[in-house]
Amino acid sequence: MRQFVIDELSPMELDNIDSYLKRTIKLGPMIGLYWIELPPDLLGEAQQGHEEHGPFHMGVEVTRSGVKFELLVRSLSNLHCTCIAHATPAQRQFVLDFIDHMVAEEMITA
Repeated sequence: MRQFVIDELSPMELDNIDSYLKRTIKLGPMIGLYWIELPPDLLGEAQQGHEEHGPFHMGVEVTRSGVKFELLVRSLSNLHCTCIAHATPAQRQFVLDFIDHMVAEEMITA
């Protein structure tokens, strides 16, 4: 799995990140899982023509020691389709910008 991981977080930093995610993005099906929704203008070639499977998301998982940002674009309605694909460079940049904003706003030093 391609992912961006922030680890070695203090318990306070981890709580701050979890709180930030709860305030800013969609909650996932289990505790500690979240979804970053991709804007329609960032849909890649794999998602074009698959609007019925959208909106498209990238997963975020908060663990005991850090947070993982998946670099896989997913459909929440269809698990087995060619529209599920690795993030394009623009989609990766979107997630990295989200992470940079989160780290700055929550004053994460890890």
